[in-house]
Amino acid sequence: MKRCPECGREYDNTMMFCLDDGAELLYGPASMDEPTTAILHSTAAQGEAPTRAQIQMTDQTAILPANTGDIVPQPRGFDKRLLFAPLALAVIVLGGFFGYRYFTPANQINSIAVMPFVNESGNPDTEFLSDGMTETLINSLSQIANLSVKARSSVFRYKGKEIDPKKVASELGVQAILTGRVVQRGDQLTLSVELIDGLTENTIWGNKYERKGSDLVALQSEVARDVSAKLKSKLTGADSAKVEKTYTANPEAYQLYLKGRFAWNKRTGPAIKQAADFFRQAIEKDPNYALAYSGLAETYVIFSSYTVATAKDSMPKAKAAALRALELDDSLAAAHTALAEYLVHYEFDRVGAEKEFRRAIELNPNYPTAHQWLGNLLASVKRFDEALVELKRAEELDPLSSIIALNVGDTLVADRRYDEGIAVYKRLLSADPDFALAHFALGEVYGLKGMYPEALNETRRAFDLDPDPSTKGYIGLWLALSGDRDGAKKMLEEMKQDSTGRYVQSFSFGMIHIGLGEKEKALDWIEKEVEERGSATRYFATAGELDDLRTEPRFRAMLKQLNLPE
Repeated sequence: MKRCPECGREYDNTMMFCLDDGAELLYGPASMDEPTTAILHSTAAQGEAPTRAQIQMTDQTAILPANTGDIVPQPRGFDKRLLFAPLALAVIVLGGFFGYRYFTPANQINSIAVMPFVNESGNPDTEFLSDGMTETLINSLSQIANLSVKARSSVFRYKGKEIDPKKVASELGVQAILTGRVVQRGDQLTLSVELIDGLTENTIWGNKYERKGSDLVALQSEVARDVSAKLKSKLTGADSAKVEKTYTANPEAYQLYLKGRFAWNKRTGPAIKQAADFFRQAIEKDPNYALAYSGLAETYVIFSSYTVATAKDSMPKAKAAALRALELDDSLAAAHTALAEYLVHYEFDRVGAEKEFRRAIELNPNYPTAHQWLGNLLASVKRFDEALVELKRAEELDPLSSIIALNVGDTLVADRRYDEGIAVYKRLLSADPDFALAHFALGEVYGLKGMYPEALNETRRAFDLDPDPSTKGYIGLWLALSGDRDGAKKMLEEMKQDSTGRYVQSFSFGMIHIGLGEKEKALDWIEKEVEERGSATRYFATAGELDDLRTEPRFRAMLKQLNLPE
């Protein structure tokens, strides 16, 4: 007989390893209280005569005959029992894997991707409904502690594509995926959902809901409750309340909110303006709709970034909407995040902003935007290592987000790690060759390295993809630094003409004057950017293109006003 020295389980002599813990089996009696026979093996170096024996001790005292002396092992043939070792090891590994995978309770599903619900209504005007129901469910499930829910921007990469559950689960690093189909016929709404094991592609659970359109709010809560119950064997009362929470009882207000989110996610200037209109309409239907106020704050806070309006026009509205949302419901992570952005850009209160970001993360650790924007804030004050930690966490939550990956590259460039930043941008462009911001960022870092032809090519490509007149400032900068002063001055005149019809960042005018070596004019425009609370002010402490101004008293005064380090 053999036994395991770890657990004491007995086996016959054909076995080599314990099936419970993988320990090598020893010859010995059935009782662990009795002595165990020592196993002797040679310690001679290869090629030497085996003249000594070493005792492989177990936890028992070895019993050897008297006058053993040096023991010379007798030569013997190949021990066929060795053939069983790989088989036993395979049994251990597979047994442990399948035992964990298939015989653990339901609460072992700790990660999920909610795929974009398919609109099967045959009416593209109801696309907002299928998209909105998907996003609402993502947000509800993300409230569950210790459940990783992939963010909207990652899963919506698969919209309109045939879903291969195993492939998607592998790409997103999740255990399960949820698919859904929405059909709306008049006032009748049908939703079919299916929860699928990402490894086996087996259906874990599925259901079909048929409700009236007026019951949409209650339906969302019901679906969130049912799905969460299948993911976790037991939810705390607090988790259940978060998952099933509804923010309005008014179905019209809810549909207007979904239309606002649908427009907001398009991330174009006209769509952003439309989103604000929908959120305002939702508030008119339900003046106590906290989520609609939060959406409005999230919209106004990015108006200046998309050159929809100046920060002076839009940021006070963002603050008012965020504060009203938090007055109605202080647990809204998105509202805290929008308020933090306002504090960064408009009041230059970076300490207060960091506090709001961290409060948002405390409320919803799975909210990637809070981690992302906190990372950007930390980078702006040269806390680069901390910034990368937050941005990497945002990437884990939203692995296919191009903008988060772009911000990782931006942080590396701000830390003067140019080649690492270039690698990030190139990787992004290999996946999405038409990503305008990545072309712009790559052009910027090429320019900082003195590679002006390459910088011009990338920046012009960015402008072709997204003709924002502010981009012309960098085209003019690289033209001037490469020696084409006339081309730079022509670009300056074009920007002045553009500004008569739409908002153009003052910072961009300053870039051309830097390239032309006109420091005082550059400082005039950059001071105007500060007065306007422009979004470019965030980068003043780290932007390499501003290095020639860092010894200027006027620029140092601006950094102090912005609460940025020199």
